Amino acid sequence: MATPNYSYEKRQRELAKKRKAEEKRQRKLNGKPDEAAAPDEPQAEGETTAPSDPAKPQT
Repeated sequence: MATPNYSYEKRQRELAKKRKAEEKRQRKLNGKPDEAAAPDEPQAEGETTAPSDPAKPQT
């Protein structure tokens, strides 16, 4: 009976992990399309409360 090649199995698991991590990184960089169109983004609220021209003093 042949002995199991544990190093091969381990390498395959490592490659699968690396592939999965790379796919996750790509998804994170590209962003999900439904997240970009979300109406309740906190950045949008902050932009509306900021003054339009920060160089002019408010009086």
